[in-house]
Amino acid sequence: MGSTSRRYPPELKERAVRLVLETIEEEGEEFGVITRIANQLAIGPESLRKWVRAAQIDAGERPGTTSFDSARVRELEREVRELRRSNAILRTASAFFAAELDRPQR
Repeated sequence: MGSTSRRYPPELKERAVRLVLETIEEEGEEFGVITRIANQLAIGPESLRKWVRAAQIDAGERPGTTSFDSARVRELEREVRELRRSNAILRTASAFFAAELDRPQR
């Protein structure tokens, strides 16, 4: 993320997405709606476009990976990294103790 990136509050995201979807439904036209509402709410058009796309995917109106599935994949990937790290530590410890057992006793 660059220095120009901003975090928008969840309430603003939800409101903006709702406005876009309602406007598209009312006007029956999608062209220009996102840009117009983004400008009205002082939001980056690309950010709003991504939020709308994600909301449509989550609602099953558009194909793609849902937010829930994406979060689950991230969680599982984090878990895999932790397990690999734990396994590496256990292998190192196992090798250390095996070497200790092979060492002649005094």
